[in-house]
Amino acid sequence: MKKRELSRRRSKQSRERTTNESQLSTILESIADGVFTIDQEWRVTSFNRAAERITGLSRAKAIGQKCFDVFHASICQTDCALRRTLETRKEIIDLPVDILNSRGETLPISISTAVLRDRKGRIIGGVETFRDLSAIEMLRRELSRQYTFGDIVSKNDNMQKILSLLPSIAESNSTVLIQGPSGSGKELLARAIHSLSPRKKGPYVIVSCGALPDTLLESEFFGYVKGGFYGC
Repeated sequence: MKKRELSRRRSKQSRERTTNESQLSTILESIADGVFTIDQEWRVTSFNRAAERITGLSRAKAIGQKCFDVFHASICQTDCALRRTLETRKEIIDLPVDILNSRGETLPISISTAVLRDRKGRIIGGVETFRDLSAIEMLRRELSRQYTFGDIVSKNDNMQKILSLLPSIAESNSTVLIQGPSGSGKELLARAIHSLSPRKKGPYVIVSCGALPDTLLESEFFGYVKGGFYGC
């Protein structure tokens, strides 16, 4: 009777374990973050769907490989996050690094690491989750390129109207005159117009008008006839 009861309990525990593992697998496959685990020999033991998408490497090719052969991260040879976690037993959260995907492209990601333990609490490896930051980095660069007047901070309604007009002004080939008292931000507006304009790849040249005499200032801005300075 006792043997039959013990067998029944073991069978129930096995079914529960299988169910839990199946649920865990489903969760890992459904999340947007890449997840992989390694054993104590640094070989990849699991690799979820998001990890395949981000790295461009199939699960079949990743599993069994050394993790640094899969990711080629910027910190693999110098300061491996997983190694640090396994040595210190301390988790690492959202560490920004770059990796090379299967096409040789550099991808910005953030990684988090933790120790992987078995049911008895013994360390059997490590787990790393990583998030693709490519879209965020692209958006940041786009915003930086389009809104370089971000250094201009103002809640003034008139200034807000001026800022909203900058992109349209920058697209024009017309000469722009910016007026205002000292310290009002004229140079910042000029820089913003330049960086938003089709001429943004060209040099941004600052001329100190106060350092030039009137006649030279006129020729500097409006040009002069060849030989004009020599009476020829």
